Amino acid sequence: MDFKLSDEQRAFQEIARVFARKKMTPFAAKWDEELIFPVDAMQEAAKLGFAGIYCREDQGGSGLSRLDATIIFEELAAACPSTAAYISIHNMASWMIDCFGTPNQRARWLPGLCSMQLMASYCLSEPDSGSDAASLKTSAVQDGEDYVINGSKAFISGAATSDLYICMVRTGDAGPGGISCIVVEKGSSGLHFGKNEKKLGWHSQPTAAVIFENCRVPITNLIGSEGEGFKIAMMGLDGGRLNIGACSIGGARAAMTAAKEHILLRKQFGKPLAEFQGLQFKFADMATELEAARLMIRRAATELDADTLDSTMHCAMAKRFSTDIAFDVCNRALQLHGGYGYLRDFPIERILRDLRVHQILEGTNEIMRVIIARHLLEGNA
Repeated sequence: MDFKLSDEQRAFQEIARVFARKKMTPFAAKWDEELIFPVDAMQEAAKLGFAGIYCREDQGGSGLSRLDATIIFEELAAACPSTAAYISIHNMASWMIDCFGTPNQRARWLPGLCSMQLMASYCLSEPDSGSDAASLKTSAVQDGEDYVINGSKAFISGAATSDLYICMVRTGDAGPGGISCIVVEKGSSGLHFGKNEKKLGWHSQPTAAVIFENCRVPITNLIGSEGEGFKIAMMGLDGGRLNIGACSIGGARAAMTAAKEHILLRKQFGKPLAEFQGLQFKFADMATELEAARLMIRRAATELDADTLDSTMHCAMAKRFSTDIAFDVCNRALQLHGGYGYLRDFPIERILRDLRVHQILEGTNEIMRVIIARHLLEGNA
């Protein structure tokens, strides 16, 4: 197994790193403080190919791999985990249309999505069905040439701002086989939004409920066939879990860099903090664990690119491990700052707040353990 990045991967890694350093890092604190959704910055990222990373090239995608995507998201998240995470969600939604949409649907929506002239949200979770996604209740009933949708979705990133909502709805019986995937466009009759949620982190992207009250959507907006929605959702989440794990690693890496600078400069008892062996050991453990998390993410991405039988399990393992480790590394980086780490003058507290939700979304880390255990105990690995 070759652990080295190819020349092409190093090239777009550097492009992403330079973009993040120039266009995201200087503004991330302001976006967080003032709750700014940085559309202009994300559209600039899209010009570099970062809005349709693993979409096909014929409609504006970059045609890269899932491994390539994790490299890019780590770099973007080192500047602003919150903004990088929204771009990740947008990529997942775009991929669903690219992979399962008809030629007309791809031609209609993907050019706008890949340029981020159209913004996308992914709508799966509901007030009464979070981890138990297969029990969702939002219904879509065919009425002539339309579906009429009723229900609501919770915790939707980009709600009220996004142009397209990739929604998992119930068109059939109870259980996963009755779920379908439908695109709801902003401005559709009967589409409403709740208030913006007041969150611990992820302040650079709005989050709200998406509410459907006799919302009429053309049947031509169905992605795939009726009953395929749950499969589409779960396949999308495999990649989403890798992306969010990579975002966690990027954020934790930035926290470690800040901690390194602090302990090299900060003196106590007559010498820099970096000369205390106890802190050296702590820093070494942080670096080791973060590297292990990165390797797990890249191994899982390689499995997903190869479409192996174990790829879903590896994605769950990598997401669980990387998001837990990255939050812990960030927390220890804050501790190395002492009281300064608790202040908004330093980036650590913002990164810590942003990374915490990564242990919850794209499937909680408890659900990741369920997926892993089920796969192992059923004898598939």
